[in-house]
Amino acid sequence: MTTAKVALVRLLSRLPVLRSPVARRRLLDARRAQLRRRRRRLEARGDARLSRPALHDMDRKLERHLDFDGGFFVEAGANDGYEQSNTYYLERFRGWRGILVEPIPELYEQARIERPAARVVNCALVAPDDAGSDVRMRYGGLMSLVAGARGSEQADREWVAHVAQLGLEDPYDVDVTSRTLSSVIDEAGAPAVDLLSLDVEGYEPQVLAGLDLERHAPRYVLVEIRDMASGREPIEAALGARYELVEELSPFDALYVRRDAGAVG
Repeated sequence: MTTAKVALVRLLSRLPVLRSPVARRRLLDARRAQLRRRRRRLEARGDARLSRPALHDMDRKLERHLDFDGGFFVEAGANDGYEQSNTYYLERFRGWRGILVEPIPELYEQARIERPAARVVNCALVAPDDAGSDVRMRYGGLMSLVAGARGSEQADREWVAHVAQLGLEDPYDVDVTSRTLSSVIDEAGAPAVDLLSLDVEGYEPQVLAGLDLERHAPRYVLVEIRDMASGREPIEAALGARYELVEELSPFDALYVRRDAGAVG
């Protein structure tokens, strides 16, 4: 969004009619619906110009390794199912099926609308010892996170504060149920997972601890790592010797492949 558009949105957010959080939420939902209708009209004609929402061109980069139809994905940290999704294009244009996991209830509801063909699950993903307990989430739009994930209350608040910059949303806390990733995969009766996309704002090692790699070892694992210098070690410890790094697809995203995966396509 350009500086001029940001300034305009901030100005509009100060209008009396938009001072109510409910009114602001309705405005955001209406805008999402408008964009979704336009995108689906294009998709119905086979036009994918609005259907590659992944950041850093991630969906195109993934196709270098996953250039086949009919795969199965799991995307954890799914947000609204569209914005910055690494699996949206695969589902809409390559015939993939899969599971979306999103802990924030309002984003989960949006994901159900955006991705009716996917199984959408509302929970926080945790290590086995923490499963079943309530987890406090801090809402920050795309930057929502588990409370404490940034190391302190202050760091958490600073991380999610950006959501208020346009004046249309405010950070808030919400308690949600927790599960392991393997329990989600088991419940879905999922086939072999071709791609696990993991973007949970610093909580990736804990999520991977809840993935039983003896039963559910994805062919590829794409992990957001905010600091490659220090962040790869705990991820690679969780994945173990069965995985190797393929490449860093962006300054913040590393793609791993299961060593025995073999060729696909």
